[in-house]
Amino acid sequence: MQSAPLHRRLTLLHTGYRTTDAPTGDASALPTDMPTSTPYLIEVDSILIDVCASKLSDATSLKMFNDRINYEYKDDDDEEWLADLEGIKDNDPETTELVGRGDENYIQNMADDGWEELGQDIASNTYLESLDLSTGAINDDRMSSFFRGLTRSSSIREVTFSDNELSAAGVRSMVPFLQNANNLREMDLEGSNIQSEGFNEMFRALFDSPIEELSCISCGIESIEIDTNCMPRNLRRLYLSSNSINADGCRELVKSLLGKDATLTYLRLNNNEIADDGVEILADALQNNTSLNTLNLLGNDGISKHGMTILLKLVNNVSSINATMQSNHTLRILLVKEINHNELDPDTDEEIKRYIDTATMINERYVSDPEAAGREKVIQTQLNSKTRAVLCRLQGIDRSLYSEIDPLHLPEVLSLIAQRHGQGELYAAVLSSIMTLFSTMNREKCIQLKMEYHAAKIAEHKAKLEELDKELATIIKEVSAVRSQDNVYYQSNKRCRT
Repeated sequence: MQSAPLHRRLTLLHTGYRTTDAPTGDASALPTDMPTSTPYLIEVDSILIDVCASKLSDATSLKMFNDRINYEYKDDDDEEWLADLEGIKDNDPETTELVGRGDENYIQNMADDGWEELGQDIASNTYLESLDLSTGAINDDRMSSFFRGLTRSSSIREVTFSDNELSAAGVRSMVPFLQNANNLREMDLEGSNIQSEGFNEMFRALFDSPIEELSCISCGIESIEIDTNCMPRNLRRLYLSSNSINADGCRELVKSLLGKDATLTYLRLNNNEIADDGVEILADALQNNTSLNTLNLLGNDGISKHGMTILLKLVNNVSSINATMQSNHTLRILLVKEINHNELDPDTDEEIKRYIDTATMINERYVSDPEAAGREKVIQTQLNSKTRAVLCRLQGIDRSLYSEIDPLHLPEVLSLIAQRHGQGELYAAVLSSIMTLFSTMNREKCIQLKMEYHAAKIAEHKAKLEELDKELATIIKEVSAVRSQDNVYYQSNKRCRT
């Protein structure tokens, strides 16, 4: 293994990171401006060694130092790390990724000012695309120093801080960067324990961000607060598995699914605390949503047969042809629960799951034509008597399909049934449609009779009204004649007195 440059070793703990091309063992290659009296603390085998550059001028002392320091740095990881740091500082186009793990010496030995300087160099870099500091590499204190320097980026597309011990304080340190990373597309904080406060703070900070994917799996999130005026406007994929989200959290999350501007296409909520009430909230929001194509609810033990039925009706409501046409035709993957055959009614759960899968597969097949997906669901499930009988039982529906169909269109419907489902289904359809048709005709006859009865009553009352009108006119005429005669008599008497 090629040894590390000497003063890279010396300054690794002193300033956080500095690199040089000087080969280890060549004291003459030390920078001429390196202070010969400056002490450097080097930790080797748990022993702090106070070294001055001037004491490394002879080959024997230098070899002893290198032998001891190479005991601690016995692999190539620190070499790659330091090379990446140099590439970032030099804005090298070939340095597009920086990866650090918490169990490596080069991470453990970086001082606060080194983290801040690294942040400053990344902020000035225009080629770094991926930043991955995971598995204990960074904590709240390091976040504070790191993001004191890293307040912006024009190149970073992916940030991974998974499996770190972070809190809301660490997220707050990151806010200026989140608000000024104009190329950020993905962020992964899985297992970083930012909890509810940290998630809510980050969600607000990403309002104007171009971020498309956010992973907060196993982050200790219990409650969610979403301001509809401060939601990430470009978010496509949201991973919230293995938290403690319940119906209240669902009520907040659906805010990102409402309206014509909804962008979310993938939502993972598996292994949370969602029950039937949470499912109902999600289903109501998804009734008119046209963006979400994947919803994962596996591992939510509170979801019962009732909750599964709600989701079945979401993707294929057979209460009427119109309801089927207006079902959700966007969801292509809908995972509800694994079937436990030790439960009381596993067969029913299996049935519901199977029909949910059938509906979502139709959505997948007609992904670019929701109306065609609706028609196919009608043909496959409404016009097949056996399938419709099962779905009606599962959804609690007791209504004849043919009562909705105009008798004039019945021949066309029957022809379609014969083509798609065969002669047996055609026979069943003919029987059902004839019975319904006769029933419809009987109802029409009853209504016609009632209409004739009331029309006769109207005519009778109209005649009576005309009769009363004539009688009233006669009375008015007679009264008018009497008044006229009285007036003549009065005028005659008045002339006689004069």
